[in-house]
Amino acid sequence: MNFLLTNDDGISAPGLAALEQAMSLIPGARVSIVAPAVEQSMCGHRVTTHSALRVEPRGAGRWAVHGTPADCVRLGIFALDLKPDWVLSGVNAGGNMGHDIVISGTCAAAREAAYHGMRAAAFSHYLIKNLAVDYERLEQWVQAVFQSLALEPLADGEFWNVNFPHHPPGVMPLPERRRCQPARSPLGVSYAAGADGAYAYTASYAARPRDPGSDVEVCFSGEIAVSKLRV
Repeated sequence: MNFLLTNDDGISAPGLAALEQAMSLIPGARVSIVAPAVEQSMCGHRVTTHSALRVEPRGAGRWAVHGTPADCVRLGIFALDLKPDWVLSGVNAGGNMGHDIVISGTCAAAREAAYHGMRAAAFSHYLIKNLAVDYERLEQWVQAVFQSLALEPLADGEFWNVNFPHHPPGVMPLPERRRCQPARSPLGVSYAAGADGAYAYTASYAARPRDPGSDVEVCFSGEIAVSKLRV
């Protein structure tokens, strides 16, 4: 099974390393990484068509792209000719639920793959301030969830969006996985005006509405939120 991995946190991000390790443990897996050279968080589904994309080889099966996550998927498929069975994006540092989905570069990479008829999934990890992420445990969770989802069919244009909850580091069983729909309530938005006339975003992500049964409610409650999305 051939995997194309990408993200929006950049090719050196620990979440991408965790995803790579998780997929590498699957027997017979071949993993290729095409990821942004620098962080591209919250870039949405932006693509580069009016200027050349610089691509840097970073070792066998690894390329750093001076572009967006969606650019990375396009290059992997149409320029580098990787022919993946799955395109996986993440693991993002921070949740991608509800309103986040249209903003997220992580989700855009999976969506771009789905547009081209490929099986795809986006993985994100909700973050609680001042609480460390257990990346070794995350590798195990990603592998377990992927192997479960890989057994289920995806219709044309569908892709998975998975959000892991944030628990204190240490050994613990895989949290409950719950199917859910993206939250409809928008993120809270607030700004503080500065003396220079600029406005600083001040809204709290953790204070966002928890629509009953939504991905936000599931993930914030400590469970794994799994949504099947469609382009």
